[in-house]
Amino acid sequence: METDLLAELRAIKHRMPHLAGGLVASVDGLLIAHDTHGTEPSGLAAMTATSLGLAQRLADSTGQGEFRESLVRGEHGYVATYAAGGSCVLTLLAHPDANIGRLHLEARRSAQRIAALLNDALQPKETREL
Repeated sequence: METDLLAELRAIKHRMPHLAGGLVASVDGLLIAHDTHGTEPSGLAAMTATSLGLAQRLADSTGQGEFRESLVRGEHGYVATYAAGGSCVLTLLAHPDANIGRLHLEARRSAQRIAALLNDALQPKETREL
């Protein structure tokens, strides 16, 4: 499964040339797979979980429903986090000149594929063979 997730992270990086890297983490902050360079992935996964908790509470308390995505814009680029099923998130790091509309489009598709990969991996083997 980790190989498939890493392949998905590399594929989105190939489709989005202004992407600096990305990772898949559990909502608890546990690193599952990463393609980050120059950023400590375990720490980023933990910080993603912290910001996810805040984003979930913000969305819920304002009546916006379940968390889907968040975007942080910094002086040197973006940190974007997307729900990948109910138990994981996709976090991407993008350069400041990234096309944000395209980033959202590609990331949403990748998050769906990642959720499907994780879902398949978590199903009992007997269920997958049916």
